[in-house]
Amino acid sequence: MPSEDPLLLERQVCFALVVAARSVLSIYRPLLDPMGLTHPQYLVMLALWERSPLSVKAIGELLELDSPTLSPLLKRLATAELITRERSDADERRVDVELTKKGRDLRRRALLVPPAVVAKLGMDVSELEALHHSLSNVIEAARHS
Repeated sequence: MPSEDPLLLERQVCFALVVAARSVLSIYRPLLDPMGLTHPQYLVMLALWERSPLSVKAIGELLELDSPTLSPLLKRLATAELITRERSDADERRVDVELTKKGRDLRRRALLVPPAVVAKLGMDVSELEALHHSLSNVIEAARHS
């Protein structure tokens, strides 16, 4: 019979989430390295492939990243010529981020990432969708706690 000790490491949701995140990110790394992207940069590119241009503020809100974290990511993506960053003509306080041709073209290679991750995990897509739904519920509950 399992112990009822609430402080057992194996019973901690935070521990399971951290280990799962590290494990999944280790699968992404060799897939993203040839594209010249880190996982956080990949997330920025996903946001921009979905909708470009976006303001720096909008990217930060979508990815839940603060400016000190996001700014260096954007700088490296700009140095790699995947994005441009320009002050908005309408509001000089706003910086708009837009994909370059090279950034748009990288999307074709990125299309291979999701199926490769699914294959490496060896899980059914339906299991991963259910996990995503559960994690989204956890995120929402944590936001409102």
